[in-house]
Amino acid sequence: MKSTQVLAGKVVLVTGAGRGIGREMALLAAAEGASVVVNDLGSSTEGEGSSRGPADDVVQEILAAGGRAIANTESVADPLAAARMVDSAVNQFGRIDGVINNAGILRDRIFHKMSIVDFESVIKVHLLGSFYVAHAAAQHFKEQNSGAFVHFTSTSGLIGNIGQANYSAAKLGIVGLSKSIALDMQRFNVRSNCISPFAWSRMVGSIPTDTEEQKARVAKIQAMGPERIAPLAICLLSDLASGITGQIFAARMNEIFLMSQSRPLRSVHRAEGWTAQSIAEHGISALSSSFYRLDRSADIFSWDPI
Repeated sequence: MKSTQVLAGKVVLVTGAGRGIGREMALLAAAEGASVVVNDLGSSTEGEGSSRGPADDVVQEILAAGGRAIANTESVADPLAAARMVDSAVNQFGRIDGVINNAGILRDRIFHKMSIVDFESVIKVHLLGSFYVAHAAAQHFKEQNSGAFVHFTSTSGLIGNIGQANYSAAKLGIVGLSKSIALDMQRFNVRSNCISPFAWSRMVGSIPTDTEEQKARVAKIQAMGPERIAPLAICLLSDLASGITGQIFAARMNEIFLMSQSRPLRSVHRAEGWTAQSIAEHGISALSSSFYRLDRSADIFSWDPI
């Protein structure tokens, strides 16, 4: 056992931990001394079907390496199932110290072709699922006066992307959820932060490769392994990050970014008040130099991963 294990003695729940980034975080958490609840429904990228295989496989890897882990194969989109995930950590390992809200699905559609089911399904897994799991764990964190959340957001919500209205809305909602948790629970020594990851995963594998530009983009993403994301998540769960809460990070290969949060850019004032016409003639013209373009994530992160 390493004497410098940063999660020694802690109990961590990782959702969506059967594959990709979630798997890497579960493995690293265990290697850093945590007892891990490996949650994964084992569904398709669109949330269909289920299988015990992915969660069980990760648990076996952890056990084979001398770690401690149990599997949970329920859906985060069910509030009762989310509560049972947290209960399984407490019942098996005696407590819960950290939650990584990573589980997710994709149902990408251009907006006018997106069905209500497509929209609601993604919101239920990403946003409601993050709330359900976090809310169940929060009761324990409050009682023990400690705990840490790491929620997964995306530049699709922070910046924008095409064909992802459901995913973007959910991921930006998670940012608001995390900040509210950080504000409400700081009095109980509970921290809450977000990570926006850049990494090749099964979900990212659904990106189309119909054009040479798309193929080149995917090739760059494929070079960004999910194992590069895990250290930041584990650090944020650990006591090494005891003073960090309410932040949004992004991780890409060997780069770590601190992302901005919404604050006023410019203001205009008119003592006699505004009319629609005066807003158009004077207010908008004064503000327009600071308008944001319709950027996509790839427009902002336009350089190759480092």
